[in-house]
Amino acid sequence: MHVGVVAIQGDFEKHAAAILACGYDNTTIVEIRTSEELAHVERAIIPGGESTTVGLLMQRYGLGDALKKAASEGMPLWGTCMGMIMMAKSVIGRHQYTLELLEIEVARNAFGAQVHSFEDEVTVEGLDQPVLGVFIRAPIVTSVTAPAQTIAKYDGKIVGVRQGKLIGTSFHPELTDDIRLHRFFMTL
Repeated sequence: MHVGVVAIQGDFEKHAAAILACGYDNTTIVEIRTSEELAHVERAIIPGGESTTVGLLMQRYGLGDALKKAASEGMPLWGTCMGMIMMAKSVIGRHQYTLELLEIEVARNAFGAQVHSFEDEVTVEGLDQPVLGVFIRAPIVTSVTAPAQTIAKYDGKIVGVRQGKLIGTSFHPELTDDIRLHRFFMTL
């Protein structure tokens, strides 16, 4: 099995390291920047970064359309932080490019600016113990429409969703040593 990590921006190397820690080898991981590279994987992760810039680059190089097509054909996708924004149906207060894959609306930077970044425990549906959530200029989900469903909340705010084989998290599990969410994603 090959897993792609969108390598336009963000800490994509940390996601690759988490996949390796799950017991996969280097030949499993493909850095994705183009639709041609996406064609060589069975699943993909969209890491954090800046959604406006990444959206423009995805449009320019055709990766956005390729990701939408892959998701419609059943490819598992996971967006962390900015990745979840990119997967959302809409973004509050902004007209920006998104993949419109998850039936959710998000608010960018909902926990504040970079200086307000923090870590805390987050309970995730299906995991026996909380995960350490690393929130960096993190979004929140302001509305969820079926078939999307909430899988994680923090302080009453939705920070994790799932819609079939599509997952979005506001926080960065790749910045911790806890690989349970990566292991789960690899089983979808």
